[in-house]
Amino acid sequence: MQPSVYHFLKRRPDLLHFVRMNPSWYRILTRNPERINVLEETSKTFYGQTFSQKAGKLSEQLNLLSMLLSMSEYMNTDG
Repeated sequence: MQPSVYHFLKRRPDLLHFVRMNPSWYRILTRNPERINVLEETSKTFYGQTFSQKAGKLSEQLNLLSMLLSMSEYMNTDG
């Protein structure tokens, strides 16, 4: 692996962890260091940091909040 790629990974602990969890990326980066951008995108998907994944999580949280609010309203009217 090129020293510049290694130093880049050392500055980004999340990417370094991802590479350690997926050793095939060592081979990919050794042969094609310019694929570091692909590594970043793949790790975002792995960690759930893409826009669609974040929007999905927000939607789930809003649905849960809505359900809790409707349950509390139901409990207050019964009580």
